[in-house]
Amino acid sequence: MSYATEQDIIARCGWDQMLAVFDRDGDGVVDTDGSGVSAAEAALADASEEIDGYLAGRYTLPLAGPPKVLTFMAVDVAMYKGSLGTTVTEEKRQRYKDAIAFLTKVAEGKIQLFASDPSAPQGGSGASFSAGTRRFTRETMKGLR
Repeated sequence: MSYATEQDIIARCGWDQMLAVFDRDGDGVVDTDGSGVSAAEAALADASEEIDGYLAGRYTLPLAGPPKVLTFMAVDVAMYKGSLGTTVTEEKRQRYKDAIAFLTKVAEGKIQLFASDPSAPQGGSGASFSAGTRRFTRETMKGLR
């Protein structure tokens, strides 16, 4: 499962940036491989696998309803990896580094992807309290001074 689509790349980076990275023959169309998969889709699939590598120790995969932040991370990773050997800019490199730093913190448990951890048990803390009968009451303390 891919965390982002080509439309997500366009929304985050723009059409011109997508073509700059994934149109290597300069014909104004995103390149495809022999099976018809676009270079952008392939890069997004690779980025999603890389993201899953960081999430695997913390979450059950595939995630049901992944948070939007993973879409941003997938786009940034795909744009950087797709640019290797051609048009790597400092901005792409920094976005990639930021994405990896974020994912590392998720893997370490310093950042949670969800408000409550979906893999954690639901309910209270597991602690309960109960009290016996009162030993010191007005009646039992009557006459003591």
